[in-house]
Amino acid sequence: MRDVGTAAVTLLAELVGIDSVNPGLVPGAAGEARIVEHLEGRLQVAGFSTTVVPAAGRDDRPSLVAVAPGDPGTPTVLLNGHLDTVGVAGMPEPFTARVDGDRLRGRGAADMKGGVAALVAAAEHLVAGGTPVRPVLALVADEEDASLGSEAVVAALPVLGVRPDVCLVAEPTDLALCRSVRGFAVVRVAFTGRAAHSSQPEQGVNAVTHLGRLLHAVDAHPDLMVTTARGGTSAFVVPDHAECLVECRTPPEQGSADALAEVRALLRTEWQAAASLLAHRDGWRLDGAGPAADLARRLGAALGTEPTFDAPYWLEAPLWQEVCPTVVCGPSGGGLHAVDEWVDLRQVRAFAAALVDVLSGWGSRAD
Repeated sequence: MRDVGTAAVTLLAELVGIDSVNPGLVPGAAGEARIVEHLEGRLQVAGFSTTVVPAAGRDDRPSLVAVAPGDPGTPTVLLNGHLDTVGVAGMPEPFTARVDGDRLRGRGAADMKGGVAALVAAAEHLVAGGTPVRPVLALVADEEDASLGSEAVVAALPVLGVRPDVCLVAEPTDLALCRSVRGFAVVRVAFTGRAAHSSQPEQGVNAVTHLGRLLHAVDAHPDLMVTTARGGTSAFVVPDHAECLVECRTPPEQGSADALAEVRALLRTEWQAAASLLAHRDGWRLDGAGPAADLARRLGAALGTEPTFDAPYWLEAPLWQEVCPTVVCGPSGGGLHAVDEWVDLRQVRAFAAALVDVLSGWGSRAD
């Protein structure tokens, strides 16, 4: 049987060679269709039953669910990774996998085609070896933008008869177990002023001035940041409107929607301002006991790591936690979302081998 680490690295190079830039981030970009087609054909040959799951109302944004053969009562592990990448501006050859020692460079190498390749290679190895666990691959679209793919797959799993016992999300963590994920919220604040000639400012109400005072207030809060701001229409008119977006990062224990009240508390009563919640996602924390804790302990022992990684950014673990207990761990490198992205091939190989080792035993674990 082919070495699982070698298989993962070979597949990784293939995946980096497929443009899967998210069109929600870069209008007109390729999206996930080609990479789904590539993986679907491969997994069907390996004996998996595959289903392409489109995002709601978006047939051009597919995700892939691949179910290993076997008894539905067999312990089932959901293996999740995202197929989309951010854009490639400034990268001369983004879809050419270039190996430099233990580094493989290219868009998506670390975020997160290295993790996806390891998941697929390990799942194929487990099926070929007849181990007492049923891997189900959930390879999703749109993680880098609005999570349309995971939302669609979460809704489809019951229809497909998939009831996983535990989920492993192979986001890049340098092989450490992820301990927590912060939530986020985006709040829009709109200011209404009164226009007047700029030579007679006393006759108007300057909405940009009120915006500026909010910017100052936000600076005093470490979990808040204004990420866009605009206002006014002319150099000689007191601006009658202004708006900004305030981003809030929340700890796992705090509801992300609470950010709206936090921002509203900063608005002074004399300002004509309205705040609205545009988007929010709650955070996540690794379970202290149960299937996720058991899998994390076993995987950490195989990799020589601990639950030490606290993700400063949001990832989709909270969505999968609604399905089943969830673990986050995967290979990483450097240059994520940058022009020099690379993944550590030693980590890809080690992760794929650890998955085979741990999941082979996990299927017959003692509860």
